[in-house]
Amino acid sequence: MLNRQEAPEIVDAVEFNLQLKQVEKFTLDNNVPVYAINAGAQDVVVVELVFYAGNWYEEKNIVAATTNFMLKNGTKSKTAFSINEHFDFYGAYLNRHCYNETSTLTLHTLSKHLPKLLPVMNEVLTDSIFPDDELALYKQNQKQRLEVNLKKCDFVANRLIDEYLFGIDHPYGKYTSPADYDALQREELVKFHQDFYTKGNCMIFVAGKLPIDIQQQLNNVFGSLPLNQTPINNITHHIAPAEIKKQHIINDENGVQGAIRIARPFPNNRHHPDFQKASVLNNIFGGFFGSRLMSNIREDKGYTYGIHSYIQNHIHDTAWLISTEAGKDVCQATIDETYKEMDILRNEIIDEEELDLVRNFMMGSLLGDLDGPFQIMTRWKNYILNGLDDQFFYSAINTIKTVSAEELQYLAKKYLNPSEFYELVVI
Repeated sequence: MLNRQEAPEIVDAVEFNLQLKQVEKFTLDNNVPVYAINAGAQDVVVVELVFYAGNWYEEKNIVAATTNFMLKNGTKSKTAFSINEHFDFYGAYLNRHCYNETSTLTLHTLSKHLPKLLPVMNEVLTDSIFPDDELALYKQNQKQRLEVNLKKCDFVANRLIDEYLFGIDHPYGKYTSPADYDALQREELVKFHQDFYTKGNCMIFVAGKLPIDIQQQLNNVFGSLPLNQTPINNITHHIAPAEIKKQHIINDENGVQGAIRIARPFPNNRHHPDFQKASVLNNIFGGFFGSRLMSNIREDKGYTYGIHSYIQNHIHDTAWLISTEAGKDVCQATIDETYKEMDILRNEIIDEEELDLVRNFMMGSLLGDLDGPFQIMTRWKNYILNGLDDQFFYSAINTIKTVSAEELQYLAKKYLNPSEFYELVVI
């Protein structure tokens, strides 16, 4: 019996023995791999189809994103309205997203409704017809949204900093214009759909309280599709970073706030030997609310509501980025203080109290990421798409617990050099 008159023992998060629930794997008749996490108390399930159909594989700008968006906008037998109405009737949600390398089609539903919804999910995937009227409406809406967003300094800054890092022709660096939407043709969407969806490379992730026949249900609906018949295209893209590293852009003459982006290329990706230790350093620098950037620039100086640093979540190449918005009269002071914090990390050893705080924060964040089957599957999906396994998880825990202040100072000297960062202010 719990004695509520006694305070529970306080245990540091670094003392937790975190375990990552193993993912189950099976294969459909057409060689499509399925990764499953069977857990949770509620009768809910997520089925996510992941295709190698991001903008990495498109030959013309925004074809990949438009194809993915319009999957729900009409099939041979259903209108966009009837598709949405069908999923709404069962209290389910079918969504789609397009990323740099991959795209997804995701179903959230009660487990008992899978027999009614999986076939329609299949129909959306295989029989989308991309109606001309829906495409015209999409173009109109996207151009209007773009026109509004281009007035926002943070939106413009996010576009430009990626262009500076990777180049306008690289999938990570290119962005859209009204002319791109005007140039879209239905035939381009149909071809991309055929090449990368109906005959593309796919994997499936399922999580939640799974029915006992989940393998049979998935195989009956998706197992006969002509997927994974050819290897994934090994496409490479040339990185062409900008020559000028400092840019100050006036987007709104009457603007009172500036969007600040400071970024540098980070070598390779999660496979790089510095990645996990650099993640610890990033949290100390600007990765959480108690970071040095937040303590200095928000709490002490009051220049901004929030400032954050992070390593971008890309599969191929990536970057280390600092992001904030500040009053235009203190933008330069904010940049100067950011570089000052870099200088301190390069030249002064991190004390153990601060390092212990960050260790506990990162372990606590990992614990939160394991709270439920959907969060666990999100972590597994990230590992699988990046060619990793559960050893990356346990290696990360070991790094958090054991990385030394001296190792972090070495990484700061290696990566936190202002001369290697691109600097952008958009007002």
